[in-house]
Amino acid sequence: MEDDKKKAAGNQINIELSEEIAEGVYANLAMIAHSNSEFVVDFIRLMPGVPKAKVKSRIVITPEHAKRLLHALEDNIDKYESTFGPIKQVEETPKFPINFGGTIGEA
Repeated sequence: MEDDKKKAAGNQINIELSEEIAEGVYANLAMIAHSNSEFVVDFIRLMPGVPKAKVKSRIVITPEHAKRLLHALEDNIDKYESTFGPIKQVEETPKFPINFGGTIGEA
């Protein structure tokens, strides 16, 4: 039994969260691009009536981590909806400026 405790303690990761990062950054658009070795996710704040938007944060992850992120989001959305009900989605696609972001996937 003690060996199990040692193994569990050895697998723990100590994660630090600075005050600045803990505040978070608001984004209402995510654009995703990929290559054979990485996924790039840009989190963007798009303001109504303003033709220019700013990337507020960018993450670069491996394809394996992208798939883990997908599954973690699915799991968390399922848990959220079981507690608070279905997330309502607008039927209409958001209207972005024509040249906004090129041919990158969006979420």
